[in-house]
Amino acid sequence: MLIIAHRGASTLAPENTLKAFTLAFEQQSDGIEFDTYQHDDAIVVFHDKTLGRTTNGSGLLLQTPLAMLKQLDAGEGEVIPTLEEVLTTLPNGALCNIEVKHLRNAETWVKDVKQAVEDAQVNSNTLLISSFNHHWLAAISALWPQVAIGALTATYALDATHCARQLKAKSINIALDVVNADFVNTAKQAGLDVYVYTVDEPEDMLQLKLWGVTGIFTNVPNIAKQVLN
Repeated sequence: MLIIAHRGASTLAPENTLKAFTLAFEQQSDGIEFDTYQHDDAIVVFHDKTLGRTTNGSGLLLQTPLAMLKQLDAGEGEVIPTLEEVLTTLPNGALCNIEVKHLRNAETWVKDVKQAVEDAQVNSNTLLISSFNHHWLAAISALWPQVAIGALTATYALDATHCARQLKAKSINIALDVVNADFVNTAKQAGLDVYVYTVDEPEDMLQLKLWGVTGIFTNVPNIAKQVLN
């Protein structure tokens, strides 16, 4: 079962920062997951719409120029990174789950992500693009059919794999609160990988491994590594 660091090693370092991602790989994570907004000036890696929770700034992320965002302290002296900056932390072959929190223009987004991937010398086959907005995923997939799609959900729907099948997704990324063994079996029988978020308790890690989950998103990759070994 793969260990994917949720916003990096976000318990021991500020979430969604280069420090958190670097630490995740030092702790032997198999990959990282992070949140992105299509800002006017770049694709920025950040979780909230507002700046106050994780930085010393205030106001709306998307209404703040990139130059001003770069002056903020995102914790321990870290700055808000761009997508390309985060991609440079990836070891060869590491999984990279890019969650789309805001998409203004899919065509521009695909162009910018492809450029960032090329500049950071990352293999695009290691990318997984996820979002709760499945319309955005469909638009991205139509423009970039080669990239893997992860259908994010917090719901165990009556037809568990319908959305993922519609999107021709590689995986379903589902909330820990609703996943169970039947869901995992149904998804795997449909040829889908199953990733579960957010898994920080050892008991949950061991249960999900027993069910045959593909991977987990965790804030504590170091603990997950110890538990699963």
